[in-house]
Amino acid sequence: MLFPEVEGKNLESRRYKLPYDLEGELNILLVPFQRWHQNLVDTWGPYLEGLIKRFPRVKFYELPSLSSGYKMMSFVIDGGMRAGIPSKEVRERTITIYINKSKFKRTLKIPNEQTIYIFLINKKGEILWRESGVYNDSKADELFNYLNDYFQ
Repeated sequence: MLFPEVEGKNLESRRYKLPYDLEGELNILLVPFQRWHQNLVDTWGPYLEGLIKRFPRVKFYELPSLSSGYKMMSFVIDGGMRAGIPSKEVRERTITIYINKSKFKRTLKIPNEQTIYIFLINKKGEILWRESGVYNDSKADELFNYLNDYFQ
């Protein structure tokens, strides 16, 4: 399965064509759909920060996913997110995508927007591993073991 081609801009205004412009050999994508999902994303943050230090060829990104109907308000929405994130590093790895959410979810076999989804993809967009929801040790171990095997 491939991660769909989508375009977005990070909170530092850099444009991306995903998955091709992502910087890692492998990239972890956290995909929230609702504002309250930030709490779920934040449960993964500390673990992923450590993980990318251990595997320097891996990068991670947050992809807030909004309906394309909000695109004309992107300046306001992205500006609000930017203002709420003091860390330049976090703003750089947060890429807002304005998409046809139904098509996006169908392509990725995402059943609903009740939680976040986590994808590990390569440069071609091939999904190598996926998970959903809040961080826990079991999910983290799965991801670590996959990366450890991949880079051996």
